[in-house]
Amino acid sequence: MNKRFEKRVVIATGAASGLGEATAIEFAKEGAHVVLSDISDKGKEVSDRLNNEGYSTIFVKADVADEKDVINLVNQAVEKFGKLDVMFANAGINIEATVENLELDDWQKVIDVNLKSVYLSNKYAIKQFRKQGTGGAIINTGSIHSLMARQGLAAYSASKGGVKMLTQQVASEVAKDGIRANAIAPGYIQTPLINTLSQDVIDSLVSLHPIGRLGQPIEVARTVLFLASDDASFISGVTLPIDGGYTAV
Repeated sequence: MNKRFEKRVVIATGAASGLGEATAIEFAKEGAHVVLSDISDKGKEVSDRLNNEGYSTIFVKADVADEKDVINLVNQAVEKFGKLDVMFANAGINIEATVENLELDDWQKVIDVNLKSVYLSNKYAIKQFRKQGTGGAIINTGSIHSLMARQGLAAYSASKGGVKMLTQQVASEVAKDGIRANAIAPGYIQTPLINTLSQDVIDSLVSLHPIGRLGQPIEVARTVLFLASDDASFISGVTLPIDGGYTAV
């Protein structure tokens, strides 16, 4: 079987659970050396499990809103595997509140984790790509709320809208160096967090997607791998909805 990422080195942030975990697993299955990063030690459990299954991974604990941690993350990847080929900047949080009711500290926390961390991850990936002179791929995790608002998501929508425009800015700046930058815009995905909601809330979320269901983490992961692969070699600056038609209506 041809493995698209054989001998390539991938950093995946927010990799302890959800979309980050699913995507890290798919990269590993496709032959990549995967550097899983998260602020949670659960990321080490994911890495250990993958290594026990014969894959090549390490875990680097990091607060990706901290510049020193991001620098160390990239350095650890290069020290262990010799280079960097793909940055999947995926870490994110949400604190629900309207603009009027949102506390300043909560605004800043969401902006730091969802947008500042993407800026830092992109910045230091680009520096490493330029140092290598081999190009590279960046995939940033936005949201359907990069493209449209929903009541109560003041900080989240602002941060994810910022991810969309940051991705376009990066793509415009580094294309001539063989570096591509794209973003994904997932709809509501069936993750453990969703499963904590009441059935009524889940049903209401399902109703927002014309396809008639929530997405699965594997569907997001496979899209990330496509954007990171040579199959997407002429795609850069795109924010791609993975949303069952949510943003189409």
